[in-house]
Amino acid sequence: MIKKTPRNKERIRRHIRVRTKISGTADTPRLNVFRSNAHIHTQIIDDTTGTTLVSVSSVDMKLAHGGNIEAARQVGTEIAKRALKKGIKKVVFDRGGYIYHGRVKALAEGAREAGLEF
Repeated sequence: MIKKTPRNKERIRRHIRVRTKISGTADTPRLNVFRSNAHIHTQIIDDTTGTTLVSVSSVDMKLAHGGNIEAARQVGTEIAKRALKKGIKKVVFDRGGYIYHGRVKALAEGAREAGLEF
């Protein structure tokens, strides 16, 4: 359950505003990011069919400290590896209403370094 704190309400409003402009297709699916204090989760989603094609989180990878920048970079490289195995090379980045800084930026850089384009 996501808490409805004022900060999170603003993030949800930003995410809705961004989602009106960004949509994943079969050719270029959407790379979605969700971060909590303890972990980071990411999914590659095809919005035309509403299916999740690939998903990775710091919980799945059993990282000791899933809420830091290094863990986010590792999750980014792992999502890129799994996506490339499924034939997905290009995605649209959806930062989930979060500021492109810190863990979100590290995840994006890790995915780019591993070969994913966005």
